Amino acid sequence: GDKAFAQFLTDEIKEEKKIQKHKSLPKVSGGWELEVHGTEAKLVRKIAGEKITVTFNINNSIPPSAEEDTQEQQKPEEQEPELTSTPNFVVEVIKDDTKQTLVLDCHYPEDEIGHEGEEESDIFTIREVSFQPTGEADWKDTNYTLNTDSLDWALYDHLMDFLADRGVDNTFADELIELSTALEHQEYIKFLEDLKSFVKCQ
Repeated sequence: GDKAFAQFLTDEIKEEKKIQKHKSLPKVSGGWELEVHGTEAKLVRKIAGEKITVTFNINNSIPPSAEEDTQEQQKPEEQEPELTSTPNFVVEVIKDDTKQTLVLDCHYPEDEIGHEGEEESDIFTIREVSFQPTGEADWKDTNYTLNTDSLDWALYDHLMDFLADRGVDNTFADELIELSTALEHQEYIKFLEDLKSFVKCQ
């Protein structure tokens, strides 16, 4: 059984490498620097007196595919629809002269993906906003967290503009999906390779 499993994995790895779009991870425009630690990625950008970091994790970032939808639209030559990774991401804005970090928790709403051509709608939304003490690894649950569900839309628009001014806009969100998808695929191939070695190990 293990032999057949290993053979299956070998073929699978070959296939996945064939459809791999990016041999190296795509860059995010706008002077962002990328750090990757396993499944977590961090983009950092410094602008006049501020440091902006965007963190996301590719685990569980691929939305469950709606099986029923894909069946009908599939062309015969396509085996699998392309998977896209749309992770939640956290934006932190740190100003040099304050002890506080503004933290914005953003995500891609599931129903927004793939509805291009509508009016300028944002492809990501802000879910929560809070202040956290700068430099502390653990965030406090005791800090007030603003949930945007019940937020005045004018305030929400200002928050979105605030992010856009710092380079976190639709273009960025699109490129983040590209990057995350490439990273997810790279990790998946690595996982298959590790699994193959594990299965073959006597």
